[in-house]
Amino acid sequence: MNEVHLSDLYRDLFLDYASYVVLERAVPHINDGLKPVQRRLLHTLYEMEDGRFNKVAKIVGSSMQFHPHGDASLAAALVGLGQKELLIDTQGNWGSVITGDAAAAPRYIEARLSKFALDVLFNPKTTEWQPSYDGRNREPVTLPAKFPLLLVQGVEGIAVGMACKILPHNFNEVIEAAIAILKGKTPQLLPDFSQGGIADFSDYQKGRRGGKVRVRAKIEVRTKLLLAITEVPYGTTTKSLIESIIAANDKEKIRIRKVEDNTASSAEILLHLPPGADPHKTISALYCFTDCEVSHSPNAAVISKGKPMFTDVIELLRYSTQQTEWLLKRELEIRLDEIESQWHAANLEKIFIEEKLYRLIEQAASEEEAVGRLQKALEPFRIRLHRHITREDIVRLIELRFRRLAKYDVARADQDILRIETEIANVRKDIERMTEVTIRHYQTLKQKYGKGRERRTKSEAFNEIVAAAVAEANEKLYVNKADGFVGYALKDQEFVANCSTLDEVVTIFKNGTMKVTLVQEKAFVGKDILHASIVKKNGQATSYHMIYRDGPGGRAYVKRFNIGGTSRDKLYDLTQGTEGSRVEYLAVSPAGACETIRVNLKPGNGARKLDFEFDFSTLAVKNRHAQGNVLTKYPIQKISLTKL
Repeated sequence: MNEVHLSDLYRDLFLDYASYVVLERAVPHINDGLKPVQRRLLHTLYEMEDGRFNKVAKIVGSSMQFHPHGDASLAAALVGLGQKELLIDTQGNWGSVITGDAAAAPRYIEARLSKFALDVLFNPKTTEWQPSYDGRNREPVTLPAKFPLLLVQGVEGIAVGMACKILPHNFNEVIEAAIAILKGKTPQLLPDFSQGGIADFSDYQKGRRGGKVRVRAKIEVRTKLLLAITEVPYGTTTKSLIESIIAANDKEKIRIRKVEDNTASSAEILLHLPPGADPHKTISALYCFTDCEVSHSPNAAVISKGKPMFTDVIELLRYSTQQTEWLLKRELEIRLDEIESQWHAANLEKIFIEEKLYRLIEQAASEEEAVGRLQKALEPFRIRLHRHITREDIVRLIELRFRRLAKYDVARADQDILRIETEIANVRKDIERMTEVTIRHYQTLKQKYGKGRERRTKSEAFNEIVAAAVAEANEKLYVNKADGFVGYALKDQEFVANCSTLDEVVTIFKNGTMKVTLVQEKAFVGKDILHASIVKKNGQATSYHMIYRDGPGGRAYVKRFNIGGTSRDKLYDLTQGTEGSRVEYLAVSPAGACETIRVNLKPGNGARKLDFEFDFSTLAVKNRHAQGNVLTKYPIQKISLTKL
């Protein structure tokens, strides 16, 4: 008996399952840009094609002979294809990608292949076939797509241990990029979303792993207290957007008085602001705290040669363009073979009738004898033909009807042969210039189907929004200087400023140390607090003016500084670090503002002058680690402000 280890069994089963999900469910194939479920649905629609609409329930039922899964997955995949408005013509309520509304039940809605799909996606003569899962039917390995569907439709899928996310691109721009590739140029290609919106593609990286796209809603200022969202970001709906706005309002990160959804064929969400609100600051807060701005991380993963491959959208377009050229050439070669067969048959028929070779049939006792006689009689005419005369050719001549022989028109036959020869010449000419043929193919598609598919997403570089700078100041910050606590729950203590829960508070202690912490309900930062304030954001520069004594008997130093970059909850020393140092004077001023102070020294210390003035404008603003300038070596009794 063979032993099987349980760990080996689970490993093999997991690998089989993972491979199946990657290859047969979640990741599209590079050849046609379709997942298996989509390909089977489109193949079913092609088999059912008669120009009329079919119930989705019927399409799903017919597709199940190719797809080894339930009807729900088929219906969902078909609705997804229909909502892209490219390969499927729809009839009925197919839901909305803008509002997020679901489609009606499959028994109520109808579909058929679009003319575009019929033009670019199907040709049984160039399709590679394979048996269906139960062996009763055959299905395409991939469809012979003569268009980069993957880039225009976009795709998203999650497999075992990997994911795929290719963002949709503009129909006309993809065609222009494909033509550029055929002309030997390297095109630029950026995503375009049917919902519109504004997007920052500066980190797109051609759709490779590691890239990032930030998409924002289009928000208009209708009046001072009314904002309108007219385009929603890709990946969101008006419903999910409104829910995120309400959630942010409940958390008091933004202030919205009322939300009104007027969405119909296009998005329109009205946001009514409370009196005193700043509409531009509210827009920044919407981008920061709601789904009015979302990020997408592209990952161009496809199936190629039976295994997953990571690439970029330009390489995908290059592959699709080469495949389109190859398929068009293959179709021309097949057509050339067909019309050369027609020419061969027409010339054989002409020889057969003009040379009255049909009389040989009347003298034959059997079909075999007739075939032999005709084959021998046609031998002198082989030089007038381009192909070898086969038994099938001779049998076809034997089966010509008497009526056709009687009504044979030599002049008309010559015209038909001339027409066939002209077509042969044209096809051969096209085969020799496939690049021009492929460009003409793309230009024809753009002319027929490009109208109404203009770019909808505006490309724009975004500035970073600091959350703390746009959050509503809905709390009040207090400080207990003696015990060393700060927070918005200390309502019986000294008021500091209005704040939000995203703000940072800087505390400076009497010994000349400093700490920056996040605003909390109540937090212990350290005893003997001298100063507490909110750290200014968004360019609201602040300078700190300080005089400190370096140690118990040391000199007094004066400095102007900015806080600069800090780490939260880390203790920084604003003095030289000598034990026993203390702050003699501290003022916080807007950048550029300076004051003049009067310094009174203690008497009896040997100083000739016991008071003098000092103007802080004589100092340059440096970083917080700067030592500062010596103010005096004598003990200070009092410092007072003389003028600002």
